[in-house]
Amino acid sequence: MKKRRNKPVIIENLEILDAGSEGKAVGRFENRVVFVPYAVPGDVCDIMVIKSKNNYMEGRVDAIKHYSDKRMDPRCIHFGVCGGCKWQNMQYQHQLFYKQKQVEDNLRRIGHLDLPKISPILPSEDIFHYRNKMEYTFMNRKWFTDPAEMDSDNNRNGLGFHLPGKFDKILDLKECHLQDDTGNRIRLEARKYALEHNFTFHDIRSYDGFLRNLIIRNTTTGEWMVILITGEDRPEETFAFLDHLKNKFPEITSLQYVVNPKHNPDISDLEVRLYHGSPWITEKMGNLVFRIGPKSFFQTNSHQAFRLYQVAIEFAGLTGKEVVYDLYTGTGTIATFLAGKASKVIGIENVEAAVEDARVNAEINGISNVFFFAGDIASILDDDFTNTHGKPQVIITDPPRSGMVEKVIRQILEIQPGKIVYISCNPATQARDLAILSEKYKITRVQPVDMFPHTQHVENVVLLGIRD
Repeated sequence: MKKRRNKPVIIENLEILDAGSEGKAVGRFENRVVFVPYAVPGDVCDIMVIKSKNNYMEGRVDAIKHYSDKRMDPRCIHFGVCGGCKWQNMQYQHQLFYKQKQVEDNLRRIGHLDLPKISPILPSEDIFHYRNKMEYTFMNRKWFTDPAEMDSDNNRNGLGFHLPGKFDKILDLKECHLQDDTGNRIRLEARKYALEHNFTFHDIRSYDGFLRNLIIRNTTTGEWMVILITGEDRPEETFAFLDHLKNKFPEITSLQYVVNPKHNPDISDLEVRLYHGSPWITEKMGNLVFRIGPKSFFQTNSHQAFRLYQVAIEFAGLTGKEVVYDLYTGTGTIATFLAGKASKVIGIENVEAAVEDARVNAEINGISNVFFFAGDIASILDDDFTNTHGKPQVIITDPPRSGMVEKVIRQILEIQPGKIVYISCNPATQARDLAILSEKYKITRVQPVDMFPHTQHVENVVLLGIRD
């Protein structure tokens, strides 16, 4: 390690050993872990240290001395600036290896769990264009990657993603490979129209400006939903904007808008107004149909979501006689899939709007043995509830990244179903919860699923059975 005059500390010839759960690569120097974004295991790099603590360092690549054979050229021109798709420079088969390793490391290190052999991770059918929802921000403080661009006073507006760690800067996207290219064309046309008409973009410091956000959703059935969010109620300009998008893109089957004058971007409590087409788009999975509204939660990789649900159904091993509880049911997708193989399915979710969507989806699929309840699971899931609706033989739980609160875990232990299927998007919190459940349960199957190629994120499904 050496210190350059008036420059930060440089660690020379650091070998990158692993890929971390936060998307950063990992090396070791003088018994300290070194976290480095955008490096690949097998690289040998000079690392500029930007943070140094007693047991770890953070740095960035100053020079690559040896390139890993796990590398590939990233497809996106914004790679390394955007902050998303942090593993796009790693070959996909190696991404899968490190995701599987992440699952096993978390379950063993955090949960100290006895594990069966973990099944090979299910790869994504598509590694690009797999997302069905993208959210973009209009902002008048775009990030300049080319200093020459800063000479102009009229090009500060951008439409894209917030830069990591910079709440007041936006990356003006020229391309993105997460959604079908129609999404790119819609976003670029919206940006072009806004600039040509001198519309003001959102100022995050003063909370003014006409344009705020653009949400683009699509389904495998070929339907597209576009939602324009403005900060000011200006119907004439809004309708002209929407009319332009409608005429330019006949693919758009649902065109809607929201006026959001608040100091935050959340639209869950605001009215969504329909301008053109249908108030929803429709997704098909197997023989089921799901309506997706502007506020609906739906897994953002439809193909992999279907595979995930198939794993959950297989793990549940239903015979048609069981009562099943689906905790954190969301819009009831898993519950709806389970209904045809169970006697009765009870879905519980704390978001009322999601429960309303779940009831609609059950109705349009002609399913009558699924019942949904809105409210705090820890408050709902008591003896009175199970006495009224039947004690479940199987519990499916698919909590948010933070995992389950301990009270819910204790309630599950008290109910003591024959099987628990635990679906998680965060193996770390899943491991923590499984450690508590291990008081009465043993893990019998583990199946990782890759929902988000080129990122560090991984879904994991665990089947638990009662200990002998």
